[in-house]
Amino acid sequence: MNPVNNMTKYSLRSWVLVLALAPTILVGILLGSYFTINRFYELEDTLVEQGSNIIEPLSIASEIGLVANDREATKRLLAAAQLNKSTLVKSIAIFDANNQLFVTSHYHKDFEIMRYKEALNTLHKTEIEHVGDSLILRTPIFSTGPSAAPANYDIQTDDGQLLGYISIIINKERALLEQHRAAVAAFIIVLIGVQLNLLFTFRLVKNVTQPITEMVRVVAKIREGKLDARLDGNLIGELDLLKRGINAMAGSLSEYHDEMQQNIDQATSDLRETLEQIEIQNVELDLAKKRALEASRIKSEFLANMSHELRTPLNGVIGFARQLVKTPLHSSQVDYIKTIERSATNLLGIINDILDFSKLEAGKMVLENMPFGLRETIGDTITLISGSAQAKGLELVVDIAPNVPDNVNGDAMRVCQIINNLVGNAIKFTDSGSVMVKIELQSQSEEQVVLRCDVVDTGIGIDESQQDFLFQAFGQADSSISRRFGGTGLGLVITKRLVNQMGGQIGFTSSPEKGSNFWFSLPLGLGQFQIGDSLPLEKLKDKTILFYEPRVLTHAVLSRQLNQWDTKVTHHQHIPSLLTTLNTAEAPYDYILLSCHGFSDAGQLVSTLNLAKTKTDCLVVLYDCQEQDALTQFIRPNADVVLSLPVSEHQLARNLLYPPMEYDIIAPVTIATPAARQSLTVLAVDDNFANLKLIDTLLSELVTTVIAVNSGDEAVKQAKTRTFDLIFMDIQMPGTDGISATKQIRQGSMNRNTPIIAVTAHAIAEERELILGSGMDGYLPKPIDEAALKDVIHRWITRPKFTHFDLHTLNWDLCLTQANHKADLALDMLRMLLDSLPQTVTKIQTALSQNDHPVMLSTIHKLHGASCYCGVPTTQRLCQEIESALKRETAVEDLEPEILELLDELTKVESAANQVISQLSAEITDDQKNGLL
Repeated sequence: MNPVNNMTKYSLRSWVLVLALAPTILVGILLGSYFTINRFYELEDTLVEQGSNIIEPLSIASEIGLVANDREATKRLLAAAQLNKSTLVKSIAIFDANNQLFVTSHYHKDFEIMRYKEALNTLHKTEIEHVGDSLILRTPIFSTGPSAAPANYDIQTDDGQLLGYISIIINKERALLEQHRAAVAAFIIVLIGVQLNLLFTFRLVKNVTQPITEMVRVVAKIREGKLDARLDGNLIGELDLLKRGINAMAGSLSEYHDEMQQNIDQATSDLRETLEQIEIQNVELDLAKKRALEASRIKSEFLANMSHELRTPLNGVIGFARQLVKTPLHSSQVDYIKTIERSATNLLGIINDILDFSKLEAGKMVLENMPFGLRETIGDTITLISGSAQAKGLELVVDIAPNVPDNVNGDAMRVCQIINNLVGNAIKFTDSGSVMVKIELQSQSEEQVVLRCDVVDTGIGIDESQQDFLFQAFGQADSSISRRFGGTGLGLVITKRLVNQMGGQIGFTSSPEKGSNFWFSLPLGLGQFQIGDSLPLEKLKDKTILFYEPRVLTHAVLSRQLNQWDTKVTHHQHIPSLLTTLNTAEAPYDYILLSCHGFSDAGQLVSTLNLAKTKTDCLVVLYDCQEQDALTQFIRPNADVVLSLPVSEHQLARNLLYPPMEYDIIAPVTIATPAARQSLTVLAVDDNFANLKLIDTLLSELVTTVIAVNSGDEAVKQAKTRTFDLIFMDIQMPGTDGISATKQIRQGSMNRNTPIIAVTAHAIAEERELILGSGMDGYLPKPIDEAALKDVIHRWITRPKFTHFDLHTLNWDLCLTQANHKADLALDMLRMLLDSLPQTVTKIQTALSQNDHPVMLSTIHKLHGASCYCGVPTTQRLCQEIESALKRETAVEDLEPEILELLDELTKVESAANQVISQLSAEITDDQKNGLL
């Protein structure tokens, strides 16, 4: 407790009284006690001295009577001595050398207390003993002559022959009375001193504390706002100065108060004027906000219209260019057509960048949170852009640390976009050297990982003066770069905003003519289930591998992967040492990995491959060169496996464990044999003649009957007259647009349940939501890709129909959506959920019976995470409700009804999942055999 707070509990009057009285009382008690005790000792010393003055002469006078054994004479001597000091002496007795009573002044009943208890030869001088209210003195009697004592007195001492001793009882009552008188006198003196001190103290209190109390009262009034309160009267010393100070302070406060009141009045007046101005500004801001919202709406409409208007002609250009490639053409004509297609595709990429930038700027970019395999996703992205690196002869390397988890949750498409932008820029601005993608684990928790990705190149670098402008829209390091390398300057700003929206950070370091290092850190969720198949990597342990790669970065990354699998690797980076090893090797190698780099000519390459073939049953060639002729003529015929660099860990391990038996040799471009068309009737609707002709042409190659119309009204008429297996509907059309036509078809036609697919160039997320919410079943963006068209037809025509369970128990369409429309991934997620259900149900039942709150929360949390990706809405809802309640510390027994409902639902999910898996597994397997997936 704070001592200051204790002090404030007592008034100044109390403190003055305590500080004034306490020292006085303490000093008085100490002095009175000292003098009283001193008087006690003086009286006792006086009493002893008087007794000694009586007993010592008697001891000398008693010698004669004791020697002569004259008891009468000795008794008269003792009686006379006692009568002389009758008030002081109570009794006198003489004891002989045998410690027997010789004579006493008068009979005393307790004369035994006068007897000496110790041996007589120890009594050499007068000794004193206190017994109650009496004082006993004993003095030895010595013989003064050698022949004076009788023969039986044989006690000899240093002072002579001991004849006996005399004992006297002294009365202490008078001395005690004097001591009590002294104590009472001391107490009276102290009491008088305290009373005098009280008199002066109360006088001090009256002259000091009362004025101070009055000052406190006046200060309290001033604090309450009564600034006219003042102190009156004459005070002593510093109190008078304090009074004047308080009065002066009150006067100053009164003046300040009057001045402040004037200022408040002025400020109130100014505030009224300001509020009026703010109200006017609020009205103006409200109008400006409405104008801004209207401008944003107009901008969104403009983007949607521009997307449609730009993608519509591009759809025709790209689509018919791909159709022309299928016709008989000269090689130069094929080259021209491919150039047209690449140019249109580049233009489409620019349009997509502008739309992405607009969505990010408006804050309308919606991120997904789906499970995906990190290494497979990055490998697919790098594969798409590796051709650019091969064309420039660059070494493209991907190095993913072993501790980086592969099963993560996030927006895989945006992660690919970030990697694609950064690696694409690195390749674009690097003329020679290497581009390296390095991914490391920065931190990890139970549910999240933070990954750091570095894209390091040996390109032109960026000048320090230009680095501040790098992440600005429509800008590059300098204008000459855009003229030399092209581009809109949106890639980096889109990348930066994507990284920031995903909760990460991005930065870079660069030196001119040395290269750049663009890095970003990204938080991703940890996946609960494994994505894709696991490989038996333990089978590679102790396998012997001969590895040749002359380039340092690729050699280091692949060596680390091979060592990670506990293989026995023989490394080579030079052709002579490789040939020496091949020529001298006695035992064959399990695998030989050879790079296509470092060979002087095709002849040396072929001879080396042939020599290596004799030393292994599995020759793997790592290829990233542009010479397709060399690949076709020299490498594939002489190799067991050809892998394109950079190769992912999974791809390399799969090819080592399961090498393919044969390769499809790349043949010159030939006219493809038309595939068998499906017996379907499809309605195609588009107001643009070129797009209608394109989709009619594409559909005619895939289905038997195509009805093409150019308006929504005509589509409604056709839907009322005949049934269709599938309808492709354009959105933006004059008159009845696609959405209105869809509603009319759903309301009253022969195609109420026919799948309707939106075919549109609208790329805004809100437009897609509007399309899917209007009754349409799917979405096909322009420009139309033939593979995407095939996938849409296959998906909706072969879509399974399940009737043995409620869609709220298991919704296969929702499961597909949550798996990014990958049927095999959706089935894998469903299988993993099904495999985990028995253990999950057991844990829930055990935790329910034991009221185990932590185990129940952990189990429900894991089940909730799994249900988010398997299309089980009722299970997901129940898990969310139970988990939320458990996190609020609700008891397990209070949640028993919800938990029992969840257990019943899991039984239904298990039955439904078994049906879906048994039906779809066979269908997907057949589709894979037929090349449909």
